[in-house]
Amino acid sequence: MRVAIRTPSQSDEEEFLGQVRRNRKFHRLWVHPPSSPEAFEGYLKRISNPSHESYVIHERGKNGLVGVVNLNEIVYGSFCSAYLGYYVFEEYSQQRLMSDGMVFVIRFAFRRHKLHRLEANIQPENHASIALVHRLGFERKGFSPCYLKVSGRWRDHERWALLADRSKPSLSASVSFEK
Repeated sequence: MRVAIRTPSQSDEEEFLGQVRRNRKFHRLWVHPPSSPEAFEGYLKRISNPSHESYVIHERGKNGLVGVVNLNEIVYGSFCSAYLGYYVFEEYSQQRLMSDGMVFVIRFAFRRHKLHRLEANIQPENHASIALVHRLGFERKGFSPCYLKVSGRWRDHERWALLADRSKPSLSASVSFEK
């Protein structure tokens, strides 16, 4: 198994914040993960809410922190949907480790949470992220001008979605879940 997934905890703080520090430039246009002990504590508090889940992806054997996948604003009832947020750390980019981890989280969202839809909102210039969701079976559903404020500016985003009954059955990955 190439990667392992688990829920982040306080014990991840030092490694997580170190990775965020080293990846500031790499992430600056796309995402702003928690970058201080206080922000990390707030992140852990937010994901303790049932409407949010987060998973850290580790490379097996090395235990290096590959990236993070979040299920945000999980809504049940007649909607059964969540927003998918994710980021990889640069040293692990383009190794398909993030893909492996995301396959697991997507399966988990559809099977455990019984969600119907996952939506990822991506800036049009983030070609690597668009290629990733496209490879995982997401379809482009629309365009949202000035959708999210990132790096102090309102940025356009493409909306990509994957439905449970249309997800690729052939998605496979060498992944395990650790508690």
